[in-house]
Amino acid sequence: MPVPAPSLSVYVHLPWCERKCPYCDFNSHESVSIPERAYVDALIGDLDAELALAPWLRERSIISVFIGGGTPSLFSVEAIGRLIEALRSRLTLAEGVEVTMEANPGSTERARLAGYVDAGVSRFSLGVQSFDDACLRALGRVHDARDARLAVDAALGSGASRVNIDLMHGLPGQDLRAGLGDLEVALASGVTHISWYQLTIEQNTRFYAAPPALPKEEVLAQIEELGSAQLRDAGFSRYEVSAWAVPGQECRHNLNYWRFGDYLALGAGAHGKLSDPEGRVQRYRKTRQPDAYLGRGGGQRRGLHTLTESDLCGEFMLGALRLSAGFERGLFEAHTGLPYSRIAEEVGALIDAGLMLEEGDRLRPSARGFCYLDDLVGRFFGDDELIASERGSAGAQAV
Repeated sequence: MPVPAPSLSVYVHLPWCERKCPYCDFNSHESVSIPERAYVDALIGDLDAELALAPWLRERSIISVFIGGGTPSLFSVEAIGRLIEALRSRLTLAEGVEVTMEANPGSTERARLAGYVDAGVSRFSLGVQSFDDACLRALGRVHDARDARLAVDAALGSGASRVNIDLMHGLPGQDLRAGLGDLEVALASGVTHISWYQLTIEQNTRFYAAPPALPKEEVLAQIEELGSAQLRDAGFSRYEVSAWAVPGQECRHNLNYWRFGDYLALGAGAHGKLSDPEGRVQRYRKTRQPDAYLGRGGGQRRGLHTLTESDLCGEFMLGALRLSAGFERGLFEAHTGLPYSRIAEEVGALIDAGLMLEEGDRLRPSARGFCYLDDLVGRFFGDDELIASERGSAGAQAV
């Protein structure tokens, strides 16, 4: 029996940046010259190819669009406007659709950001990472603390309905005071959403090849504990492992990922997940290298995989357990087409272990469970590599 289609989002990847940061393992590439017209042409061709394969996508309402990178704010207002217009003319965008665009301090000013808003962007996600000059230098960022503050002010004054600040903690040379100081500046700015997470050293990065000296575990624990209290005292709630928001200001795109929603992938290296009218759920990715993507005039689906019943259980829980609110049994059944009994035994064991809580029909990780999230998710997967792969496909696209 076909499964009712979940919410649908669009992820668009713009892969170029001014400088590749030493901690970054995303599909991003340094360039002094971006072929923006050719790339937008390729994105539109990619969208048309998707619609030829799945014409039923035209009928489904798009609740969010996320333009990520790389550094999308290196693209001109005209290029972003052309992209959004192509989406509007080919897809059914919901009224009040959330359109997020990533931007980096240093490639933003108020007039430019206002131009993006006029073109259809409604939400900015600013890659600030820190408001401390020493930490920014250690991270290899091209902006300084003053640029960061100016960018936040510009975004808030651009006419966008919402602004997110992306912050990391546990940075090279960072002490407790500096870690909490970044949050103080962010909270004083007036933004209503903060993505706040600890720096991790990923493979295939310069930091992995030459690891920097990071704060000791006790300092990391203090920053996490006191910083979380600081956010709560300011009226923010932790709705997802690394996302804090004033209630009602949560990122719809984030929530769609973690609630096992669908997302159409456009752009070099973008990952997608789609549920077809027959109830099959498929994951895929696009051609990764920008030159190859451009050479084909758009992306080709790679690694197309129809999820098995086992995959469906694991991947649903991979997202649902990241949410502090957890999930309702009915959502599991609606989005996977499987009976709740498929996961009931494992969930029961985690409840008995104090790692999950049962509140009526809702199930969620406990405070202790949040600290051991990989272990919780692993109970619903049989393959650690799949866990890592799926964390990369969705997690890297959500801010």
